[in-house]
Amino acid sequence: MAQAAPAPQNNKNNNNKNNNNNKACPAPKTSTVTVTAAAAPTNGNNNNNNNNNNNGNNVFIEESAREQQQRKQQQQREQQQQQRSPEIFESLDPKVIAKGFSNDGQDVPAPGQVRSLTSSNNFINFCLTAGNLPITDGKQITTGSCNPAPIGMIPSVDNMPSAKFNFPKNFGTIKANTPFTIEMNIKNLQTGNFVNAQANYFAAPQQLNKGGQIIGHSHVVVEQIKSLDQTDPTDPKKFAFFKGLNGAASGGKLTADVTAGLPAGVYRLASINTAANHQPAIVPVAQHGFLDDAVYFTVTNDGKAAGGGAANLVGNGAAAGGAAKPPAAAKPTATSKAAPAKTPAKAPAKAPAKTPAKAPAKAPAKAPAKAPAKAPAKAPAKAPAKAPAKATPAKKPAAKPTGKGKRWYQ
Repeated sequence: MAQAAPAPQNNKNNNNKNNNNNKACPAPKTSTVTVTAAAAPTNGNNNNNNNNNNNGNNVFIEESAREQQQRKQQQQREQQQQQRSPEIFESLDPKVIAKGFSNDGQDVPAPGQVRSLTSSNNFINFCLTAGNLPITDGKQITTGSCNPAPIGMIPSVDNMPSAKFNFPKNFGTIKANTPFTIEMNIKNLQTGNFVNAQANYFAAPQQLNKGGQIIGHSHVVVEQIKSLDQTDPTDPKKFAFFKGLNGAASGGKLTADVTAGLPAGVYRLASINTAANHQPAIVPVAQHGFLDDAVYFTVTNDGKAAGGGAANLVGNGAAAGGAAKPPAAAKPTATSKAAPAKTPAKAPAKAPAKTPAKAPAKAPAKAPAKAPAKAPAKAPAKAPAKAPAKATPAKKPAAKPTGKGKRWYQ
């Protein structure tokens, strides 16, 4: 027992040396296997000292791992910044918390206005409140889902996208079952950028290019409708043609080939402008013009506008050969009625020139006999008293076609 007395001091000194060594490098795993049954008090000291040593080693290892992790995160951050894609963290940085999300909007109430959902953490766990809906997870889930991806970058009002179809023309007519090419003019959208729609659908926020324009692409969809003046909503699940315009616009124009054409009928053509992950384009203000375009056209067997009530175009039973064609069908009728009014307008200019040269005295007598329709125009010059009575019927026919024209456009 007397020989065991100095053991604690030696162990202590050795442990201190181990502590110093452990500061420089990790201790061997076998350094703690020194316990004997005869040195019970020593074991307590060794355990305490070794625990301290191990704790010191653990701190050193954790700090080293943290530094490595920080370096990796920094590298990832730089790479993702180059790719214009924000880094994904497992925790929410307080710097990106939107404080306005905690306001339900009812501090300025309005009739019919409802309360907004609120959040103090940017709705980061919103999908946990969505019941049984699965996470979208980049998939096109037809039964419904909840998407946790944020909206992302929003352009300025000067960079809101806009589109207009060049072909087919609105109310135009094309030939059935014949290939044709859809043409659409577009601006303020960096086209030609699309992701895998089967794996990355709605899976990333909207992004902007260096010019502040949405990075994305467009689509076109053709739906068959009953008539050009149909007012019943269509079924979005049904369409005659759909195509993603994955290429970049050339000269501000996008195209899509309809290689098989379309069967005879009436159709609506619309665009769908989106960000790269296929989500509809998001813009900064609620009040703005249409970001897409839509036109209506007919398809006939011979490619000519059909007569009758096939299309029932706004009360005019034509199948619409163009926006200007329906008025042309109505104008001949108005023109035939207004012909008497146009004839006097041309005749007076010639009659005065011939009458003074040949027979000034006979002109009044010949004018009513040869051209009764011209008399109203000459009467104001030679017979002021008769002019009001004759001028009135000449003006009434001209007013009728004008009224009919307005009713057609209504």
